[in-house]
Amino acid sequence: MGASDALNRQGAADREDRKLRRELGFWSLAAAGIGSVIGSGWLFSAMYASQEAGPAALIAWVIAGALMLMIALVFAELGMVRPESGGLVRYPLYSNGRLAASIIGWAMWLSYVANPPSEASAVVQYASSWWDGVYDASSGDLTTLGTAVAVVLMAAFVVINYFGVKWFATSNNVVTTVKLAIPTITIVLLLASGFGANDKAGGISHNISAHGFAPYGISAAFSAIASGGLIFAYTGFRNVIELSGEARNPHRDIPRAMVVTIGFSIVLYLGLQVGYLGALPSSELAKAGWHGVNLDSPFADLAKMLGFTWLSWLLIADSSISPSGSGIVFTAANARNVFGLAKNGFFPRVVMRVSDRTGVPVVALLVNFVLGAGTIILLPSWHSIVEVLSALVALTFSIGSVSLLVFRRVGLGEASSRLRGMTFIAPAAFVVASLVILWQPWSTLWKTVIALAVGLVWFVVSFARGERDPGDLAGGIWLVAYIAFVYVVAAIGSYGGAGWLPQPWDSIAVAVGALAACWWGVRAGEGYLRGHPRLLDRLRSGVSEETVDAAPAG
Repeated sequence: MGASDALNRQGAADREDRKLRRELGFWSLAAAGIGSVIGSGWLFSAMYASQEAGPAALIAWVIAGALMLMIALVFAELGMVRPESGGLVRYPLYSNGRLAASIIGWAMWLSYVANPPSEASAVVQYASSWWDGVYDASSGDLTTLGTAVAVVLMAAFVVINYFGVKWFATSNNVVTTVKLAIPTITIVLLLASGFGANDKAGGISHNISAHGFAPYGISAAFSAIASGGLIFAYTGFRNVIELSGEARNPHRDIPRAMVVTIGFSIVLYLGLQVGYLGALPSSELAKAGWHGVNLDSPFADLAKMLGFTWLSWLLIADSSISPSGSGIVFTAANARNVFGLAKNGFFPRVVMRVSDRTGVPVVALLVNFVLGAGTIILLPSWHSIVEVLSALVALTFSIGSVSLLVFRRVGLGEASSRLRGMTFIAPAAFVVASLVILWQPWSTLWKTVIALAVGLVWFVVSFARGERDPGDLAGGIWLVAYIAFVYVVAAIGSYGGAGWLPQPWDSIAVAVGALAACWWGVRAGEGYLRGHPRLLDRLRSGVSEETVDAAPAG
């Protein structure tokens, strides 16, 4: 990208940034995070995690929660240092250049685009209990009618967001308040019903002893983190960062909103999992064990089995409210994500256009809707979308640790913007995120190669045309090597791979390799930023920087 083009895009980006309205306080940010968490994940993940790992799913929830808390703290500090709408795709650009930003940005975009379709498909799948013809239980997919209904619902998410961030925040605060009550009531009733065996509930001790705590091995608990939808269920916290550019007081409110969101999520999901394990009737387990339990509307069906007809109808009603509320938030966040990618030069300048009237990136909303509609047509079920989505999410989370450590190395951010313990937490988060990628079944993980390859090819073409400088290559080549290493280990490892590298050696290899890659990425990022002093000066001064000049400034 030439200097004149860079300056033109920079000016356009600054003008569009100024149109965004800083109207989100702590409660709105926390509601955006919690509202995303209480979506479709809580309705399905307990069942799918149990299918994968049995009662050992409890271990998976704890590991996933610990990872999300570490990642949340990483991005909380980044959001304090650089509060910016679309920040998740901007931080890799700032710290490591366009090669890293191209790969992560593409993966991030696709992972976000898939969220509203997953929420819409969850609404339709639960609606199948009273609306015949929208879901095919035998195939596990939405029917043509169900797919059409889901697309219409996604369009409604766009309409709500079109009228501005204040309307979005107000509507989301109300919806989130309603959504908090339903899973809480569900947990209380399931726990009350399932702690002791009776004529309906199997009882938690009986259900565990009948088939064992880890009937499919401890490794199945690790696989469940990704394939069971656990990572997906926790990912709502990142929307706090995506909306940070519209926060009134980001230094104070972002970390508080992130910690509240993750803390609440851990308690919620552990409660739901324990309740599910205990309340499930023994007759369901007797058919084919935990693998064989496959309910169309898990908690609603379970409530009917336990005699809580009123709760089943409440859950059916909430199955429209919870995923829809989450879909609204993700629609808002992904518009900011695409806004950030357009500022990166990944999309045409028109995509970052913000409406003068509503202060919303309207074109980005429409682009995401079209791609999301295509996603739900190609993957017409909640589980099929979430399986692929989880691997991409783990990858996009990992680079935040590198960006944070790079920012610290070059002195970005005041002392008040630095959280304690991040010197150890950030590398640990990078390692655990890398392990989550490995623990994804290889039959699903390899499908993400195409998405990552598109971002890499896009950069290579731009580099060959002379639109990128050598600093971009030096700053991001570590990421290519890191991804290739993890995927090779997964291909020959024990999680659906060839099995040449057995447990736990595949996990040990990835953990050691991830630490080396993190160190390499931080060194490369520090060199990149010090090789671009004008960019570094802009970041230190707090000025929004869109791009880097074609050659490093001396």
